[in-house]
Amino acid sequence: MENLVYFLPAFGIVGLLYMIYLYKWVSKQDPGDAKMQGIAGHIAEGAMAFLKAEYRVLAIYVAVAACLLAFLSFKVDTTHWTIVIAFILGALFSIIAGFIGMRVATKANVRTTQAARTSLVNALHVSFRGGTVMGLGVASLAVLGLSILFALFFYSFMGGIWGGSTVKGIQYDAVHSMTIILEILAGFSLGAESIALFARVGGGIYTKAADVGADLVGKVEKGIPEDDPRNPATIADNVGDNVGDVAGMGADLFGSYVATVLAAMVLGNYVIRDMGGDITAMDSFKGLGPILLPLFLACIGLIFSIFGSFFVKIKGEQAGANDVQYALNMGNWVSLALTAIAAYFCIDMLLPEKMQMMFFGQGIHEVSSMNVFYVVLIGLFVGASISYLTEYYTALGKGPVNAIVNKSGTGAATNIIGGLSNGMLSTAGPVLIFAAAIWISYSLAGFYGVSIAASAMMATTAMQLAIDAFGPIADNAGGIAEMSELPKEVRQKTDILDSVGNTTAAIGKGFAIASAALTALGLFAAYVTFTGIDGINIFKADVLAALFVGGMIPVVFSALAMSSVGTAAMDMVNEVRRQFREIPGIMEGTGKPDYGRCVEISTKAALQQMILPGAITLISPIIIGFGMGPEALGAYMAGVCVSGVVWAIFQNNAGGSWDNAKKSFESGVTIDGVVYHKGSEPHKAAVIGDTVGDPFKDTSGPSMNILIKLTCLVGLVLAPILGEIYGAEQKHSTKEKTEQILQNIPPVQQK
Repeated sequence: MENLVYFLPAFGIVGLLYMIYLYKWVSKQDPGDAKMQGIAGHIAEGAMAFLKAEYRVLAIYVAVAACLLAFLSFKVDTTHWTIVIAFILGALFSIIAGFIGMRVATKANVRTTQAARTSLVNALHVSFRGGTVMGLGVASLAVLGLSILFALFFYSFMGGIWGGSTVKGIQYDAVHSMTIILEILAGFSLGAESIALFARVGGGIYTKAADVGADLVGKVEKGIPEDDPRNPATIADNVGDNVGDVAGMGADLFGSYVATVLAAMVLGNYVIRDMGGDITAMDSFKGLGPILLPLFLACIGLIFSIFGSFFVKIKGEQAGANDVQYALNMGNWVSLALTAIAAYFCIDMLLPEKMQMMFFGQGIHEVSSMNVFYVVLIGLFVGASISYLTEYYTALGKGPVNAIVNKSGTGAATNIIGGLSNGMLSTAGPVLIFAAAIWISYSLAGFYGVSIAASAMMATTAMQLAIDAFGPIADNAGGIAEMSELPKEVRQKTDILDSVGNTTAAIGKGFAIASAALTALGLFAAYVTFTGIDGINIFKADVLAALFVGGMIPVVFSALAMSSVGTAAMDMVNEVRRQFREIPGIMEGTGKPDYGRCVEISTKAALQQMILPGAITLISPIIIGFGMGPEALGAYMAGVCVSGVVWAIFQNNAGGSWDNAKKSFESGVTIDGVVYHKGSEPHKAAVIGDTVGDPFKDTSGPSMNILIKLTCLVGLVLAPILGEIYGAEQKHSTKEKTEQILQNIPPVQQK
């Protein structure tokens, strides 16, 4: 038990080994005829070309950021130079996670199409296994990276035992030494989230520029089906599905996963501080129980995600979208249930029966280890609840989507009004759930409880991402079926998967938003402790001003992302129109569109337009922190968090409901007693609504959760620096606060 900390990377290795097995299985499936393979090859080529171009740009950013971190690490006593290594590794692991997803998605798409030629059962099998490769890659790399780095630094700085250490010639106690280790790990998380931001924004701009161009000209102006090979933007559109919804989502949830676990580990260290600074007498894990718990939750969640994937199956060819959704839900519920059961035993093993925790403004409270188990259940409940609410507001056939369909009968304007109102209304339920979860979790186990709730919710990330990633694979499969001119029944099967994929994509984004909300609070609490401030007083003018600025940032960020999509889409629309006008025989099927030119437009736009939103996210907290102090920066972080969560939910659900309102017309809808199909005027109105919603749900919306966490992570990295600069003025050093806490701690009973 003493050395179990060094065996945690084995869980990540097991996940990667099973991922490799699934990848090889997907690769061995039939890729179809030469025409199908040719189209899939164009999609894969375009996707990889974009990734290479994006990574060249990101390499410059990583180099510059690493140099800045190195400079700060040598200037500030509480920051160690190894934070640079952790930052680079975090960025590298995030890139690898996105790359894995892209590779398997571009293999699984055409194989799903071919499988759909035989049965829906086989098509679901191939597409979900492709998504599972993505999910396992992200979760396994996160577990592997965090556990290896933690074990390495724990041994290097503390000799593998709980005790003090000497860093830069300064002697620190055990709690402070662990704080330095976790500050280094914050560099790993910062690297991951930085890549996620650019991957999400850049990928979102790419995919929506192509999608808008393809829809507005192809479907609305020319009246040709979605993914028709005559549409010059159709290859770019399918490339975008992989760039934004696979590589971008993979990097996004990798960053979320790492940040969530890190926040809980940081607060676990302060639980040990609140208990006297040493719990080795009651902890067989080198006195690290509260710190190791979030890592253990990640490890067991990874294993049970693998187990849950075995339950995703349907029976019979008469299955529909509801049956596919039920199968995916079954896998998710099995993973959640098994994780909840295992969490009880992990908590019993890792935590003392009774703990002391500092509650802000309330002093030391005694907390039972069972309270921590209860917050695990709360975290799992939040994840399940958000999934349910997101499904309700965005799923095909549900009341909100049907209402938007009905509003399409009177034109695009009423369709857009319906989607906007649905998105706004959908914020109420999740926000109230977040508020209740935060309140109850804090009451049970302080901010440590809040962070553990977030860790529990993120524990089954592998399953959540598998369900999410299957959607774009199915979407691509439908596109390949259309472009290959396969029989209609093939496209009907892929459309069933695609319609479910739209809902699961919305659910996945809702899941990421929920994790951002809870994780940000944990990071926020860690920030307050790192800086040495007692709290944030909004009655101070500078603090209140920073709060308002923070609330404004998500709005401006969304505007920039939307504007970027609009600018890129205008170029795409003009190009598609030009090709229809100037290339002879496109509409007749005798002329070949210039797909490469549309791919080039999306790539160039994405790389150019992603810079400004990313720069605002990274630079703003630095300016606020050094210019106005740690308290003002804390208020800024709070403003970004609250505003960002609401904006994220609104955009995600509005976009998802518009998308499925459009898809409702594929099987026919009844409006005021009249049946309407694709190509009708209400359908055209729904297409326009979906076009508005595309950047909502695929660009600006999903970027919000990264904005929230990255802002808090930048603050956390700056925290010890700001604490050192402003510490004398505030008269609160970490050492002084620790001594004050220790004086008021009651005796601790051994477990």
